[in-house]
Amino acid sequence: MTKAAVMNKESSNLPCEICPRRCNAVRTFSSDGKLPGFCQAPEDIVISRAGLHRWEEPVISGERGSGTVFFSGCNLHCVYCQNHDISSRCVGKRVSQEGLRRLFYRLTERGAHNINLVTPGHYAKKIAPVLMEKFPVPIVYNSNGYELPETLKLFDNKVDIYLPDLKYSDNALANRYSHAPDYFERTCAAIDEMYRQTGDFEFFADGMLKKGVVIRHLILPGQLENTLKVIEYVAEKYRPGQVLFSLMRQYLPCGKVDEEHYPELNRRISDWEYEVAESALFASGIEDGFVQDAESAVKEFIPDFENGGSDSDAVPLDDLE
Repeated sequence: MTKAAVMNKESSNLPCEICPRRCNAVRTFSSDGKLPGFCQAPEDIVISRAGLHRWEEPVISGERGSGTVFFSGCNLHCVYCQNHDISSRCVGKRVSQEGLRRLFYRLTERGAHNINLVTPGHYAKKIAPVLMEKFPVPIVYNSNGYELPETLKLFDNKVDIYLPDLKYSDNALANRYSHAPDYFERTCAAIDEMYRQTGDFEFFADGMLKKGVVIRHLILPGQLENTLKVIEYVAEKYRPGQVLFSLMRQYLPCGKVDEEHYPELNRRISDWEYEVAESALFASGIEDGFVQDAESAVKEFIPDFENGGSDSDAVPLDDLE
């Protein structure tokens, strides 16, 4: 993976307040190639990988795959992140707005059911104008959930499907594992805005998702109470037919997690933990969504980010600057 050490020639040089951290960084490369700001990303778009992704929810991936674009950097930096190599530092290819538009069409030519933007929030001001053009497949905004409603408004009438995480109901956990002590309140407000934009979910005739919100929750080892309260919140907030809910069992020790650092997370989810969570979901009144089996917690489901991906599903990024 190459470091995107290219000067941000198009930068506004304005302090950034695009996410809840409002860190006021001027997101340009310094003379030593380092970036300020929590997201560790310039204003110009940097992509780590693009290609067909087959391991999203069935209504997103379908048979042909989701046209997934992984953006470099992140405003959350979860210690257990499966995409740690690209979320914690600026690696990948600098892509222009015109190059991004061409990339979307290349993905649709490959047969992608949709265009899936993974962690796009810190590039919102550059991505939103590209989406003024109507593309032949739905646009998916795939987010960690830690967003500002005013930033999401840039995508009103441009994004068809929102795919946010709701990682924590417990802000102490959010602070320990994602450095975000206001995560729950911020994410709930963001999801409210997402739902305002899309309304109730709808499907195409072939069963693929046409529009709506899919709230994802990843169960963490030893944190069942956090999961149960997330389920309780979603069940109380939304009625059947409004949003979809995805209970995820795919946790693997990744990122900074090992026996020395965050040892409580250094294991997979037990069968008992998942059975408790799944039973709570079925008893909650949430009728629309997805569950995962134990086979989902394997490294083979994590995309190849080395040099943009060398597998047959990857799309080259060489000529998109």
